[in-house]
Amino acid sequence: MIYPIVAYGDPVLRKVAQDIDKEGTTDIKKLVDDMFETMHAANGIGLAAPQIGMNLRLFVIDGSETEDEEIKNFKQVFINAQILNEEGDKWAFEEGCLSIPSIREDVMRPSKLRIRYYDADWNLHEEEYSGMMARVIQHEYDHIQGVLFIDYLSGLRKRLLKGKLNNISKGDVKVDYRMKFPIKK
Repeated sequence: MIYPIVAYGDPVLRKVAQDIDKEGTTDIKKLVDDMFETMHAANGIGLAAPQIGMNLRLFVIDGSETEDEEIKNFKQVFINAQILNEEGDKWAFEEGCLSIPSIREDVMRPSKLRIRYYDADWNLHEEEYSGMMARVIQHEYDHIQGVLFIDYLSGLRKRLLKGKLNNISKGDVKVDYRMKFPIKK
């Protein structure tokens, strides 16, 4: 099932997401499959549960559709993830977000991280990532923390984007995927 992508302005994007209970009622396998399907339909490489309106600590990444050799073979599910450490030189890269279409900005992030998470089969992992893999994980992890990439921008840059952000929240943006907007036109 393809979910609509929740647009900037929806309160779910600003909440710290809740842990998923392994014995809970959520069908994780189905939800993960739906998230990958939704992400691919929107031509994304990462998607977090809050972006489909679910306040859960879950995100998926699949770089197979990119030209970037570093992440081209990277496909992973992250459940109840916790970043344990971030280090290394911060580097800039132009980021975008399915929930904030038409805006791309340089964001500074540390080059390495260590993360603990469960995969879709509830196997616990603790791994280190660097470069683009670390960046994509940091971006999606921010979503389950209620943080958006625009939060890393300077006050001036955010003020310059305010009109575009307001338009996105009202649904005044063109995308080729379904979206759910917090403010009706």
